[in-house]
Amino acid sequence: MRWKTPILEGVNTNIYSLSAGATLLVLLIFCSFPVCFAHLEHLPHYNGNGVGVGKYYVNQAIDPEYTPPQEPSKISFSIQDGNGNDVYNVLTMVEIYAEKSGERLKVYPWTQRDSGDFSIYYTFPDIGNYQVVLSIANKKDPISHNRIDPTRNALTNNLNCNCDRGVFNISVTKNFGNIYGIATLAGVLGIIVVLGVVLGWIYRSRMKSHLYMNLTNNKEGVKYLVLLFAIGAGCVHLAVYSEHGSVRIEYSIFLLAAAGSQVGYGILYVLLSLTDESKTSQSRTYTLNYYRKTVILNLFGLIGSMLLIVLYIYSVVLPPPLSPNNRPENVDFGGILDKSLEFLLVIGIVYLMLWEKRRLQSQLISVE
Repeated sequence: MRWKTPILEGVNTNIYSLSAGATLLVLLIFCSFPVCFAHLEHLPHYNGNGVGVGKYYVNQAIDPEYTPPQEPSKISFSIQDGNGNDVYNVLTMVEIYAEKSGERLKVYPWTQRDSGDFSIYYTFPDIGNYQVVLSIANKKDPISHNRIDPTRNALTNNLNCNCDRGVFNISVTKNFGNIYGIATLAGVLGIIVVLGVVLGWIYRSRMKSHLYMNLTNNKEGVKYLVLLFAIGAGCVHLAVYSEHGSVRIEYSIFLLAAAGSQVGYGILYVLLSLTDESKTSQSRTYTLNYYRKTVILNLFGLIGSMLLIVLYIYSVVLPPPLSPNNRPENVDFGGILDKSLEFLLVIGIVYLMLWEKRRLQSQLISVE
């Protein structure tokens, strides 16, 4: 019997469209990062701000980001001109005020900075809101070094000072960081549970329609689990990328890339493995093409997942690359959840690859 090779235009069009969309999404995410944040050690998402101060634009960050009282903190500034260029030899003064009382708690006198990127260190005494005032002198009328300006009711008032001032707000709490982390992980778990329920409902509906005769024989349940594990791990990465940006912006970019790859793998898996499998019996050529595509896709998911697991183990045992404090990362619930999903994903992919190979051999024998 002569077999006719079917045209694969449908699935190829879907895959190319998805790839183009994923590439555009990654480019939009990367372009959304302000260029000037590269002058800070990390990307702030809490207790960080950017304001215009005269002809300059200043970004501010604090470490630790969820600053508790009675613990040392580092407040960093990055001063740039209106075009985002570096600034050198600037004269600055920094003040710290308690927002509630208006009392000036600390002042760092006028100091000549070799670079617009500099840091100060301060220990906030109590829980509450604080205001950090940065003053930048006008170069046309230099100000004496080590001079301290008097306190002001209007913090941006530059009367009798040939300078410009900007105000940054900082909130000092004890437990907000923990609450934020728990809420974020609860949201991720909710997404994974909802996704699992939806996939289970779809699988059950297809079982009732006799598309899948037996879970054990057809292994379709394992495919749905692989999809769940891949997208679930990607959701965890999306939830924690901003927190890791508080350490290094490169960590956020890496986690966003990992999340995009895992979610993209899961979607491609749906398009290829779950929608086109029923056509594999049409011809020998189609069967071979389908098998090659599943091997490439599964190898991508397998190698990527194993690499992420190895990198995580390395980062909690040894200081990861570009670490600002040269210490291993802490083992937290988010990391354990993500690596558990990836470990199960690796097992599922290996299992399906072995099964796909056995099925290919049996289909080729039946065709011959």
